Amino acid sequence: MKTAIIGTGNLGLSIAKGILNSNGATSMYLTKRDTTAIAEFEKYDKVTVTNDNRIAVENSDILIFAVQPIHFAAILESIKDLLTDKHVIISTITGFSIEKIEAVIGEDNFIIRSMPNTAISVGKSMTCICSNEKGKKRVELAKAIFNRMGHSMEIPEGQMQAATVICASGVAFWMRLIRATTQGAIQLGFDAKEAQELAMHTCNGAASLLIESGNHPEEEIDRVTTPMGCTITGLNEMEHQGLSSSLIRGIISSYDKITEFKNK
Repeated sequence: MKTAIIGTGNLGLSIAKGILNSNGATSMYLTKRDTTAIAEFEKYDKVTVTNDNRIAVENSDILIFAVQPIHFAAILESIKDLLTDKHVIISTITGFSIEKIEAVIGEDNFIIRSMPNTAISVGKSMTCICSNEKGKKRVELAKAIFNRMGHSMEIPEGQMQAATVICASGVAFWMRLIRATTQGAIQLGFDAKEAQELAMHTCNGAASLLIESGNHPEEEIDRVTTPMGCTITGLNEMEHQGLSSSLIRGIISSYDKITEFKNK
């Protein structure tokens, strides 16, 4: 694939690394107003670093936009005359709807919105994808790109805000749970480094069990709970203190806030 990443900041760099590390591009253009920070990528034979978005668009088929929302419309306006039927437009920009993109470049383009999370930098992103009508023909291509950096799922655009809470904000929610487990381990006698190592690898193992088995979480819980045992005692105390309820309420509060931003 001939790929361009328009706006190579932190997210753009993570995507570039994911694609390059998995040999997912025959050529790649990286653009940034100040190219100093990404000059090191010129060591790759297939990579061209430039501050000229038009050059990148002319020489690429897959256009991944990772710019700030306030600049996106102007950038689209500046390159729209170069767009052809070979181009697939993939936006990673939160809150910028397909309708807004179409208002600038027209409906007759392959337009896809993607919502990766920060775990993309380690190849573990949960990325949600939606598209306009024409873009449906290129959704599998977009999924193939993001599956190189984790896992992807196609959803309706109307669920992108909810996905932002579950997947993007969700990273922070899980971090807080890992932190709490770490604090508990410290109280039980482990030093801080050991406690975090125990907590994060146990969390990773729990998620991997569900991914590999396809089981419901309760099935795996049943495997480690015994009558009158320590696990069920701990779980019940957590529920008495509102563990599940507080998580659900936190998720709903985050969604209410993101909806409030959209409606302003």
